[in-house]
Amino acid sequence: MSNVIADISMSLDGFVAGPNPTLDDPLGEGGMQLHEWAFRLAAWRRPHGLDGGVDDIDSPLVEQALAATGAIVMGRRMFSGGDGPWEEDSNARGWWGDEPPFHKPVFVVTHHAREPLELGETTFIFVTDGIESAVAQARTAAGGKDVRVAGGAAVVQQCLAAGLLDEIELHVAPVLLGGGTRLFERAAPARLVVREAISVPLATHIRLRVER
Repeated sequence: MSNVIADISMSLDGFVAGPNPTLDDPLGEGGMQLHEWAFRLAAWRRPHGLDGGVDDIDSPLVEQALAATGAIVMGRRMFSGGDGPWEEDSNARGWWGDEPPFHKPVFVVTHHAREPLELGETTFIFVTDGIESAVAQARTAAGGKDVRVAGGAAVVQQCLAAGLLDEIELHVAPVLLGGGTRLFERAAPARLVVREAISVPLATHIRLRVER
């Protein structure tokens, strides 16, 4: 059976996005710093259609996650930044252009129904009946591979509260954002066990098992 894994970058003071996000700056002020560890890696750049990059101690983390993942769950705001009816969303096709980097089914948790959207090798399926349904559909689509919960914070919190997460993979950037969206602002109580920790100059990667 596939594992359900929350996989997200976070600042040292617990934020997954900085203050004042906009359509032009969806991660808010300073938020892009959280992902600098990934931007430099060839393993991250290839799925995004980008050349170059380096191989480093944390490259296998990205490569293994890509190979093991069969489906992805994300929230509406991570998909497009909006939260109202789709016809009012100026970014209704999402952030990633005509060739998104996922190359597998992505289940978007939303309050507003919509037909699936196919872009390149990625199909976005819009789920209106809650996080449990989104994860269940993602498990089926994953075909035995893992389901990655990519964010944002609210979706991770919902998965944790519903007892759906098997693991959490945190990429903690040595950055203090001082404000924004906290990953564990409304987190349900949970006991976690560290399975692996890897440190590089731009992040500490911590893999945690959620005990039940």
